[in-house]
Amino acid sequence: MAAVPEVADRLGENEAWFIGERDSFYLSTVSETGWPYIQHRGGARGFLKVIDSRTVGFADFRGNKQYISRGNLDHDGRVALFLMDYAARTRLKIFGRARVVEAAEQPELVASLTVPEYRAQVERAVLIEIEAFDWNCSQHIPELYPREEVLEAVADLRERIADLERENAALRAAGTTS
Repeated sequence: MAAVPEVADRLGENEAWFIGERDSFYLSTVSETGWPYIQHRGGARGFLKVIDSRTVGFADFRGNKQYISRGNLDHDGRVALFLMDYAARTRLKIFGRARVVEAAEQPELVASLTVPEYRAQVERAVLIEIEAFDWNCSQHIPELYPREEVLEAVADLRERIADLERENAALRAAGTTS
């Protein structure tokens, strides 16, 4: 991983790649009482898009219809994004100011932030102007793997075990007939 620049306010290749590989992140907004509100955002890999070195954005999908983050952005655009790669024990924090663009206002922009094969109803886009970012120490990040990767690895192991059991049975049968 490349070193963080002295003033880390412009994303480089490493940050853009890392962001593009994520299928979720945590979004913190500021409530009217001044307390942080943190919400998990998930979607297809790459749904958080790097627009340029100072801007990221995502299509905001219909969820539980509470609209707490959305409401918080109406009075305070400050946000923090926390992006995790548990398998690689890596995390990236992004601080910025968000603005909401409703789908009816700029349908082309919202469409450009959608992932076509991901089936979710898009209500708006959220654009974040980056003020700073920081790569965090990996020391206390647990090494976790996505369920799909674990299932694939286990399936491969089960197939290998079945092959070995067949080979073992064949060897036993050949050993008892000699």
